[in-house]
Amino acid sequence: MIGAARKREVAILIFDDVEVLDFCGPFEVFSVTGALEPPPPFTVYTVAETRQPVTARNGLSVNPRHTLEDGPAPDILLIPGGLGTRREMYNRALTDWIARRAEKAELVLSVCTGALLLAQAGLLDGLEATTHHGAVDLLRETAPLTRISPEKRFIDNGKVIVSAGISAGIDMSLYVVARLLGENEALKTARYMEYDHRV
Repeated sequence: MIGAARKREVAILIFDDVEVLDFCGPFEVFSVTGALEPPPPFTVYTVAETRQPVTARNGLSVNPRHTLEDGPAPDILLIPGGLGTRREMYNRALTDWIARRAEKAELVLSVCTGALLLAQAGLLDGLEATTHHGAVDLLRETAPLTRISPEKRFIDNGKVIVSAGISAGIDMSLYVVARLLGENEALKTARYMEYDHRV
């Protein structure tokens, strides 16, 4: 029974050219956790710089639920990747917002090249990180004070948890569910999704 656990706000940042599965995979995991035993332990929402529709990879149009200015303070902040990170990593409004929100968040997560945004926000210094295999060199350049481990699917640094490319975000999210609510809850979530979850 997870209903007694406190409900956590999960904010997922989105931006143009965000990788679809990077944000949709974790969105699904956190959204369906506890689906068979309400109330759900997570409230999940998307956040973008403006209210304009975001054009994700391959032209998928997504309407953000909140802007940087009006979104609730997240307990869990998730930063996905995609080709758009190469542009957004130089967007000070975005990286400053990430840094501010990260201060009070319980957990900060990245998927794929979302690690580039965490690096630019100063959140990976002294930590271990991974990213999409095609962006390892760029992450090394961007985060010289970070130990890069491209062979790992996800890495738990305590408050900051990072995952490798695209589908790895689902595994990381299930790991977070297990860490917060127990392995049995993660297994039930994966079973509900009919996802082959490997601990």
